[in-house]
Amino acid sequence: MRGQGSEQVDVIYEDNHIIAVNKQPSQIVQGDKTGDTPLSEFVKGYIKEKFLKPGDVYLGTIHRLDRPVSGVVLFARTSKALSRMNELFRDRNVQKTYWAVVKKNDQIPQEGHLVHYLKKNEQTNTSRAYDKEVPGSSRSELYYKIIAASTNYILLEINPVTGRHHQIRVQLSAIGCPIKGDVKYGFRRGNEDASIHLHARKISFEHPVKKETIVIEAIPPLNDVVWNDLYKSVVQNG
Repeated sequence: MRGQGSEQVDVIYEDNHIIAVNKQPSQIVQGDKTGDTPLSEFVKGYIKEKFLKPGDVYLGTIHRLDRPVSGVVLFARTSKALSRMNELFRDRNVQKTYWAVVKKNDQIPQEGHLVHYLKKNEQTNTSRAYDKEVPGSSRSELYYKIIAASTNYILLEINPVTGRHHQIRVQLSAIGCPIKGDVKYGFRRGNEDASIHLHARKISFEHPVKKETIVIEAIPPLNDVVWNDLYKSVVQNG
């Protein structure tokens, strides 16, 4: 590893205000009880090395992805950018697109609109989906469409309207389509690397300083055979 993490960081967008990386499913965004080095520290190392900064590097975490999930993660390089990006997320002025690999299911429509009421269990760190509102639940909404298929799996493109705890994982499981590797929500076996096949594919927003539309895309982990095959199918079909 060079410096303090440049080889651990797949930078897909950067300017003086924000930096975006393609997170791998083994990485944690911020420190947790495992004690593993978080992605935020690797990004600081990348900035420190690239710009030869002698002191501490400022980096603000704008949002997070669950550890087993891959894809676009944004960080702020200034406190002004962090404050403005937090406001965009709070006001839902950020558009997100996810990809999810699920077991082939001929019963689900080509595209759909899902509405459930999710209730979080703090003790198990899981959420449960209900068809109707129950005490302590929150309305959860997303749109999906099938964009590729292989012999055993289908690839869904998902646009969440709300941002609830484990929302995509729970809602897809509720319609009989648990995400590959996600044993917590009903897939029959885990992936060897403890990942799940959920990927933050794209994020778009108004730049916090330049006020222009920014669209950032991340390629899924192509060292995985299933991701590789389905991604090739999407590219070939345009």
